[in-house]
Amino acid sequence: MRTILVTGANKGIGLAIARGILTEHDDTCVLLGARDRERGEAAIRTLSTAQPAFRERLRLVVLDVGKDESVSQAAAAMPNVLGAGGTIFAVVNNAGIGGKQELEAALNVNTLGVRRVCDAFLPFIDAQRGRIVNVTSAAGPNFVAKCSDERRRFFLDGSTEWAGLEALMQECLALQGDPSAFEKRGLGDGNVYGLSKACTNTYTLQLARRYPNLAINACTPGFIETDMTRGYASSQGKTPRELGMKTPDDGARCPLHLLFGQLDGNGRYYGSDCKRSPLDRYREPGSPPYTGD
Repeated sequence: MRTILVTGANKGIGLAIARGILTEHDDTCVLLGARDRERGEAAIRTLSTAQPAFRERLRLVVLDVGKDESVSQAAAAMPNVLGAGGTIFAVVNNAGIGGKQELEAALNVNTLGVRRVCDAFLPFIDAQRGRIVNVTSAAGPNFVAKCSDERRRFFLDGSTEWAGLEALMQECLALQGDPSAFEKRGLGDGNVYGLSKACTNTYTLQLARRYPNLAINACTPGFIETDMTRGYASSQGKTPRELGMKTPDDGARCPLHLLFGQLDGNGRYYGSDCKRSPLDRYREPGSPPYTGD
């Protein structure tokens, strides 16, 4: 049995990813990550009610990616969960926050949360065939597209170290609340969500360089109807369908491809149509895949 950890899996895209894994791969167990035990247990009941056979391949992991202690405790339980010599086939970093968040909160969950989970669970990942999937967003490339040439080169440079990315985040935190200051520094409009996802895409490049034997990639799930996006639809006076939002099952498509598909290269970013995409501009789904370095 392969074991896959999915963070933020009690609802939305994360729950759809868990359901897709269980439905399409009967040789795979899911560690369903949820920051709230009751909601996690409810998600397991939902999946098991729809398909009772799923219950044997589900295990709840209480995991708040925004808190060091929670991630450490979850990782400390892995030897008992996996058994002697057991490994994790893959980690899907799906948990995230959006909307009108403070920059510190967005970076803490969307970027630092991914790093916390990777640092804590990398020792358990199969060293030869393991995979990491970071669910980011098209907001990342859209943010980078508005940056200066110098800043754009930084976000695209996988040879940098975490310290450089950390310094950038600290610089941005000092500028928050002043969009003009971001623009003067070559950081576009300072969009909080886009910045956090751009940072995670760059971290994906760094991580892939450090662990070349693992398949480490990022992707956008697309414009999906979730708790995170329904508020935006309401603010526009339209329904999610009228805005073109797709279902969580649609959003799970590319993460599942990065988990099980045949991939060419490593440290790459994919569009919702499972095609390689650039990190510094938007690629329309269905258009030719990106082929650059």
